[in-house]
Amino acid sequence: MDAGRACVARAPSYRPSCPALPGGAVAVAWNGGDAWAALPGAGLLVTLDRAARSVPVGRVVALSDTRAYREDGSAVTFGGEAAAVGVAGAPSAVVTGGDGQDYVILAGVLRRVADGLVIETAPEPLLQATPTGARSTSLPGVVTPAGTYRLTGTALQRLDLSGRVLASVPHGPGRVGVVGADVVTVSPGGAVRVFGTDLRPVMR
Repeated sequence: MDAGRACVARAPSYRPSCPALPGGAVAVAWNGGDAWAALPGAGLLVTLDRAARSVPVGRVVALSDTRAYREDGSAVTFGGEAAAVGVAGAPSAVVTGGDGQDYVILAGVLRRVADGLVIETAPEPLLQATPTGARSTSLPGVVTPAGTYRLTGTALQRLDLSGRVLASVPHGPGRVGVVGADVVTVSPGGAVRVFGTDLRPVMR
């Protein structure tokens, strides 16, 4: 997602597809095998490829893997049904943790949505899912059972469980994720790069 444009790039080719949308996107997420975008101006959730779906949900500002969060903190499913639990206001970040629970940064605090438990009182601006929940971070990254991959702004790094850097390759700003054995990065503007777990480039 960049400047209101939302794209999807599926394995194994990771060729970006950026459909025309009826409004600017503010959040994207995967749910049920589909890539979704939130369009608050149009009050819609829309799929980005495969079967076209458009769900009226109001002004959604954040997406997890299971829910869409509106400006007032109320939450709905990707089918448009009201979720049992929301939050008190618009979250600045949201993620579904490795435990299947949603976590949000709201009013400067990281909380678990289900019971309001405070996880961090001074969180960094970004969220990462961990095997047992979620944590905040200042750098885009993804946590795996073997360690973490992160983008520093000048490099893509692989870290072990203790935080020691095991490998590093030059790379600009962007976002990083893991798809099977692929480490996939997306740079501003939509450029996609694929690496092996050892950070060697993979050509497709």
